[in-house]
Amino acid sequence: MDKSKRGVFANRFAAENWSRYNNDQNPLKARAGDLLATAVCLLVFCALPSASRAQVPTYEVTPEESSIKFGVESSVSIRGTFEKWDASIKFSSRDVRSAVLDIEIDAGSVNTGSHMKDSKLKGKDFFSVKESPFITFKSTKIVQTGPNTFDVEGNFTIRGVTKTEKLTLTSEGKGTPSGGLDGTMAFDRKDYGMTSGIPFIKIANRVEVNVRLKWRRVSGPPPLFQQ
Repeated sequence: MDKSKRGVFANRFAAENWSRYNNDQNPLKARAGDLLATAVCLLVFCALPSASRAQVPTYEVTPEESSIKFGVESSVSIRGTFEKWDASIKFSSRDVRSAVLDIEIDAGSVNTGSHMKDSKLKGKDFFSVKESPFITFKSTKIVQTGPNTFDVEGNFTIRGVTKTEKLTLTSEGKGTPSGGLDGTMAFDRKDYGMTSGIPFIKIANRVEVNVRLKWRRVSGPPPLFQQ
């Protein structure tokens, strides 16, 4: 075979092998490209805020403008406030009824303006602070009863006893960046083991709790109310 024929044969062999090599490599390149594109999409997805989360109202309760008070009918006035507590309002959707109200009160922070009354209330006959330092309320169901009013059912715990109670709320500031919630809840103290009294003082069984929570919306749209 002369040199010219050998050259043509060599060139043809090289071209066929190069073509076969490219065909073998293209699927690998395609798969690598797909994996790279998927990784980029995942990174972008994780970097961006969730669309569903962005649509949920986020509230913050401002304690300095809020209060939790209580009172009971008695021959000597027994009314007071709790100095230490924490509250949160969380939404799982824009529906105002999806909100969950959580309140945790430091029972030992009771303040009636009387050291004698405070000591008695902190004792084992009433709040039993040493055994049960916190009074809590966690909503389980919210029913809108009017344009700005709600019945909020929840688990109320005091002295380690939990029962279902109802908090009646009025909302202020619908659709605005800030507002407030005014609520009232009444319970029978004897249902929670507070069967004793205070010497020389007649005390009713019904205890009323008044909640005033000021809030501000820190992110997300306002919640949607029923018309």
